[in-house]
Amino acid sequence: MKTVNIAMLGSGFVAEFYMQGLANVKGQQVLTNYSRSQKRAKGFASRWNIPEPSTNLREIIARTDIDLYLIALPNEEHLPATLALAKAKRNQVCTKPLARNGLEARAMLNAARRAGALHGYAETEVFAPAVVKAREIIERGGIGRVLWVRSRESHSGPHSAHFWDITKTGGGAMHDLGCHCVEAARYFFGKEDAVVEVMAWGATLVHHKKTKGEDNALLILRFSSGGIGHCELSWSTRGGLDLRNEVHGTEGSIFTDVTRRTPIAAFSTRPAGYLVEKADIDFGWTKPLPEEAFTYGYQAEMKHFVDCVREGKAPRETYEDGYTVNRILDAGYQSMRSRKWIRVRDH
Repeated sequence: MKTVNIAMLGSGFVAEFYMQGLANVKGQQVLTNYSRSQKRAKGFASRWNIPEPSTNLREIIARTDIDLYLIALPNEEHLPATLALAKAKRNQVCTKPLARNGLEARAMLNAARRAGALHGYAETEVFAPAVVKAREIIERGGIGRVLWVRSRESHSGPHSAHFWDITKTGGGAMHDLGCHCVEAARYFFGKEDAVVEVMAWGATLVHHKKTKGEDNALLILRFSSGGIGHCELSWSTRGGLDLRNEVHGTEGSIFTDVTRRTPIAAFSTRPAGYLVEKADIDFGWTKPLPEEAFTYGYQAEMKHFVDCVREGKAPRETYEDGYTVNRILDAGYQSMRSRKWIRVRDH
């Protein structure tokens, strides 16, 4: 088995989950990690036993021993990183959302296409084992024709300060969390069933002092088949990450819930430490989630992308998917402002 050498671009929250996912993937090794901060780069490298931390992105891209670059950087850095990697014709995978808007996403897609190298969109939701199993049931005809998908992604707010700045991220809760729900709906309906128009509502209900973006949103997707996707997004929900899907068809329904129906329930009068992503407290009645990286889909997506590099095949999630999601979100923000249904268009 050929070992796939990886460069981790980023040394923060998402990069930590990527490393957890990679820990169970055979035939790969992370040779270097990048951060703008030397302290963060070295600290991350120490935690994960990475031999060469760096603050010089240009030097990392110029290396000839790297097979795959994982972009786990803040949203505003996705475009410049992608353009630099594409210019060097490097294989790249980018975290969600692909870009801050459809125009940036289109530039990233075009650059990656011109490079002729692998490009993968790291959307964990459609690699999560529960979601993949649900799709398998749909493909076998278990619930008939899909009519309606409801997805919920919510928590009490972003973990890092830069997420609250919509000029850096591209939007608020709908942009941050909606990308998961949109791609889940596309996955359940089937990508040949395009989202043709959207309706959205959003408002800042709680975090007025932290952000100029919406901290709660609803996004409705109308598919070409007439089916509906219903996305609920929130940055003000207490109790830890709430991650659920419902898929309703002509012959049945499927429900996934990986954070509220965990296999463990605990009660503690003392702090118990880390329990689940975005948990607000670590005592009292809690729902610890084992193997988060596996449950959320990080392990499966990392294995998929590593295998694609090794075997020279295109990933099932590419920058084209990321661009599509960004176009849908752009239409959502236009709808939010106009309070009208908006057609999803190319940029």
